[in-house]
Amino acid sequence: MPRTLITSALPYINGIKHLGNMVGSQLPADLHARYLRARGHEVMFICATDEHGTPAEIAAARAGQPVAEYCAEMWQVQKDLADGFRLSFDHFGRSSSPQNRRLTQHFAGRLDKAGLIEERSSRQVYSNADGRFLPDRYVEGTCPNCGYDRARGDQCENCTKQLDPTDLIEPRSAISGSTDLEVRETKHLFLLQSRLRGDLDAWIDRQTDWPVLTTSIAKKWLHDGDGLQDRGITRDLDWGVPVRKGDEPWPGMEGKVFYVWFDAPIEYIAATNEWADANGGDWERWWRTDKGANDVRYVQFMGKDNVPFHTLSFPATILGSGEPWKTVDYLKSFNYLNYDGGQFSTSQGRGVFMDQALEVLPADYWRWWLLSHVPESSDTEFTWEAFQTDVNKDLADVLGNFVSRVTKFCRSKFGEEVPAGGAWGPRETALAETLATRLAAYERHMDAIEIRKSAAELRAIWVAGNEYLQEAAPWATFKTDPETAAMQIRLGLNLVRLYAVLSAPFVPDAAATMLTAMRVEGADWPTDMAEALGALPAGHAFDVPDVMFAKITDERRADWAERFAGTRG
Repeated sequence: MPRTLITSALPYINGIKHLGNMVGSQLPADLHARYLRARGHEVMFICATDEHGTPAEIAAARAGQPVAEYCAEMWQVQKDLADGFRLSFDHFGRSSSPQNRRLTQHFAGRLDKAGLIEERSSRQVYSNADGRFLPDRYVEGTCPNCGYDRARGDQCENCTKQLDPTDLIEPRSAISGSTDLEVRETKHLFLLQSRLRGDLDAWIDRQTDWPVLTTSIAKKWLHDGDGLQDRGITRDLDWGVPVRKGDEPWPGMEGKVFYVWFDAPIEYIAATNEWADANGGDWERWWRTDKGANDVRYVQFMGKDNVPFHTLSFPATILGSGEPWKTVDYLKSFNYLNYDGGQFSTSQGRGVFMDQALEVLPADYWRWWLLSHVPESSDTEFTWEAFQTDVNKDLADVLGNFVSRVTKFCRSKFGEEVPAGGAWGPRETALAETLATRLAAYERHMDAIEIRKSAAELRAIWVAGNEYLQEAAPWATFKTDPETAAMQIRLGLNLVRLYAVLSAPFVPDAAATMLTAMRVEGADWPTDMAEALGALPAGHAFDVPDVMFAKITDERRADWAERFAGTRG
């Protein structure tokens, strides 16, 4: 049985994520996990909340809560929303877990032993108004490269240039807005990534099937300008993983914690450890090549802004440790989902957030539209008009309408069981051949994680059934040849079952509704189309489901467009 390890980028703890976050990581990862499970793979699908760093401290302070309490509460909120969107994690962990603390300290000790960590005195921005050192991303100012006036001290999100806070023009505190800043001396640990540049370059070159977006970003960070830079891995903060060399203290680093970018990706491993501790499983067989992970295919999903850390910094940690850890085999990266002529914005409350989405429509509506428009090759634009049009056309008119027409017609003419009689003719044979061809294409695209193409093939499979029903016209055939009409409807009911199986990775709730209506508890992935189209025998009882997808009216669309225009209330 093939084994696949799947991780999606960790959502940060400080608030509810918008749909742009979800479509660039968790949702396509879930699609892949569900598909592989349906094909018989053993899957370990891991995610967690990213909980350390200044943003968590600030969010907790604003909420009037201790940071640990705030993170525990927000973990539950994010876990509930993931469940609401039917994200089928095997484990949804926390980067503040004891397992991640232990592993982060372990890796730091190994890297130090390998000569890849160096203590450096650095000059760091201190805010007198805030009474604290400011992490890089909490210093804002004008980018010296492109002139963007909201660049952060670690990177300009406009031109993506890597920065230091002291590079910024007219810097200010992102916490208070104060310009009363000074540069003070402090000591920190640096991971000497530059020494691993050749190893990382060769490792990336071996990943010949990675998406162009992934490889191009990695290579740009490796080679542009001065190339890959050493990065600080500690911070002067209270909340985080305390700095230690494995089990030993780290002299001179008392009171400091590891920088969140260092410990967060290690949580992929730690969360699998958390799963094992909770379920009695073996986490090392997924992560250590000396413990059985050689046969694991490891696939990561993330937005393009996370690519540098997962193609360079996290691999530097893994490779630099000198231990036999599993590295990623395929990294699926995504461009951005934009919102109605602008950008989704957490800070401005602009766009649709996960909790709001589930308040207005069930998960399948969102899953289908987002996955069928996933920003693979370029940025994608979400508009309410496109959402309404596509949902009504694809889900209501094509899939939902097919199920309704077949089941209701059968109930009215033959009762609530699969009718007997009649035999396939050329039209049915042609349909089976078309569906077999379409299924093979669907599987190819799903195997290759070509999500838009997969969605298009799945929709074409739904359309083929509708076209057959329209041409066969059993409601007309029944008047002169009820046995042939019975055969056509029997085929239609089997199509409902087939659609449930094939659609489950995209629209799991609708798939479950269809299987329940067909009174089927479980259904295997089809390997023979003719066999699949005869799986429900004559006499098999079924139920007529309620309307699966209600159409979105113009009034509801206009209301939502106004509601989500720019404030999060």
